[in-house]
Amino acid sequence: MSMSSSSEVSKTAAPYGSWKSPITSDVVSGSSKRLGGTAVDSLGRLIWLESRPTESGRSVLVREAEKAGEEAVDITPKEFGVRTLAQEYGGGAFRVFGDTVVFSNYKDQRLYKQSLDSKDSSPVPLTPDNGKPLVSYADGVFDARFNRYVTVQEDRRENKLNPSTTIVAIGFGNKDIQEPEVLISGNDFYAFPRLDPKGEKIAWIEWSHPNMPWDKTELWVGYISETGEVYKRICVAGSDSTLVESPTEPKWSPDGELFFITDRKNGFWNIYKWIESENEVVAVYTVDAEFSGPLWVFGLNSYEFIQSNEKKNLIACSYRQNGRSYLGILDYVQGSLSLLDIPFTDIDNITSGNHCLYVEGASAVNPSSVAKVILDEHKSRAVEFEIIWSSSPDSSKYKSYFSLPELIEFPTEVPGQNAYAFFYPPTNPVYQGSQGEKPPLLLKSHGGPTAETRGMLSLSIQYWTSRGWAFVDVNYGGSTGYGREYRDRLLGRWGIVDVNDCCSCAKFLVDSGKVDGERLCITGGSAGGYTTLAALAFKETFKAGASLYGVADLGLLRAETHKFESHYIDNLVGNEKDYFERSPINFVDKFSCPIILFQGLEDKVVPPDQARKIYKALKEKGLPVALVEYEGEQHGFRKAENIKFTLEQQMVFFARLSITLTEFLVKSAI
Repeated sequence: MSMSSSSEVSKTAAPYGSWKSPITSDVVSGSSKRLGGTAVDSLGRLIWLESRPTESGRSVLVREAEKAGEEAVDITPKEFGVRTLAQEYGGGAFRVFGDTVVFSNYKDQRLYKQSLDSKDSSPVPLTPDNGKPLVSYADGVFDARFNRYVTVQEDRRENKLNPSTTIVAIGFGNKDIQEPEVLISGNDFYAFPRLDPKGEKIAWIEWSHPNMPWDKTELWVGYISETGEVYKRICVAGSDSTLVESPTEPKWSPDGELFFITDRKNGFWNIYKWIESENEVVAVYTVDAEFSGPLWVFGLNSYEFIQSNEKKNLIACSYRQNGRSYLGILDYVQGSLSLLDIPFTDIDNITSGNHCLYVEGASAVNPSSVAKVILDEHKSRAVEFEIIWSSSPDSSKYKSYFSLPELIEFPTEVPGQNAYAFFYPPTNPVYQGSQGEKPPLLLKSHGGPTAETRGMLSLSIQYWTSRGWAFVDVNYGGSTGYGREYRDRLLGRWGIVDVNDCCSCAKFLVDSGKVDGERLCITGGSAGGYTTLAALAFKETFKAGASLYGVADLGLLRAETHKFESHYIDNLVGNEKDYFERSPINFVDKFSCPIILFQGLEDKVVPPDQARKIYKALKEKGLPVALVEYEGEQHGFRKAENIKFTLEQQMVFFARLSITLTEFLVKSAI
């Protein structure tokens, strides 16, 4: 008898969904620390921004320990929190240069400067106190030539729904705090202000309504005068009407050459370079893979310039292809890429340290982490890999319970078009399913919708799989990571393509014999909550659903949402008839199964009225429906107690409805 079959025999047979698991809701909520970026100080020490559910989601800058075995040190004083509300989703909330950090403080949204090398370093405000947090900043850089900070500013003082966005300069040497000086203005949105090494040129990305930054953007370069003003501008990419592209992540090399990422021609975000003398753009490396992602938050940093011992000019970069990430070193003179072998299969940002790289990433067995990667002298091979920070440092103790994701490709309703998902089978070292039984399925539809789910360790997924549920995370048509053509499948068809693909995925798993066709549930947050509600209203595939801060009324969303996304859904939906016909709230009579709704009361992206309207309508119809509202939560839940309660309530709700599960099983599942 083989070892695998003997271990199977030793397992206890129990109905799927009833298995006991040490991955409790407390474990999940305690493991939900989020990373908000990384940087390196003047001594080469890593600094990162983490949000802490146990401190009501407060975000804190932390410096790595001086010596092995010592504790990492909090930089941010207890009365401060590092988070910007620019474009609601924030990002780019701090910048380290030398021994100084500039950060956005959550409570008042002002910028503060703080010394890193002093024991008692109180943050000093750089921007005016407006009485209310009405002006936000993001994605700033230090301008050594003029001793100032150049950053994106979002000003809501005159119009909260349509704030003005500009690139401004904030002086460091002023005795009195002054209103920032506007350097660049006139368009709807700006990102990535980046100065060349001499401070003589500035690059930036801009775009205008109705585009999102993954639809169409422009890369500009401005020349800076002796007095610090931008006196001449050139559009480097994005103005050619024959090319549809969305340039992103401009960055100057140490030699003063401008590099950036764009998706011209092949439809994939690849690395390009600007030849200033010719005002010409040339490809550095072309492949059908994504070297960057959608600009939902400020501060993306997908590549860094490094040097080998032979003084070769190299770029450390990562790209995504076929559902996973690769870390590589690009010789941009030769145009050759060598891959580095590291345990991460999912990579976000890269920060260059002293003779090393700090890589934000994850894998099927590593949660969101930061690893220190030391390269050999030629910078062609990884010789050391060490996890410095983990969102869930204790997760490895549950490794025997981990369900490993399987990338699946399934047919959609459009002949010849396939879509992708990560399937997690039920996994538990103690239990196996009852004979002849197939597991219930929880299908997750990701938010965005222009985003991507990844096959990385998430204890919130393992919470389900370790209890005997199958789980599938769908990258429906319109998701990122598979190029522009795949991304554009959703244009004019939101509420159709995503819904059909989720239903097709569930059907594919039923037809493959992997799950029980009578016990299919669906969940999703934000745009994924909309897909959940639309699937339950317009299809009969699923037996129950959970919508987290989801959209019920597309027209209401368009009228009430914030500036960044105010025209987004016009591109995704279409005309007034489409808005009406694809809004689940208008077809309450078509709902026929139970739904649970979760909503933050301070949500400005999907206001609380949406959840209340659907709850009221379903209650009047007599359907089982529950609404959970959270004080002090915005778009996405940050407090540990709310993350925990949301997970528990979904489990109770779905377990009650799963027709083969008894009252006993409901209790044992939590």
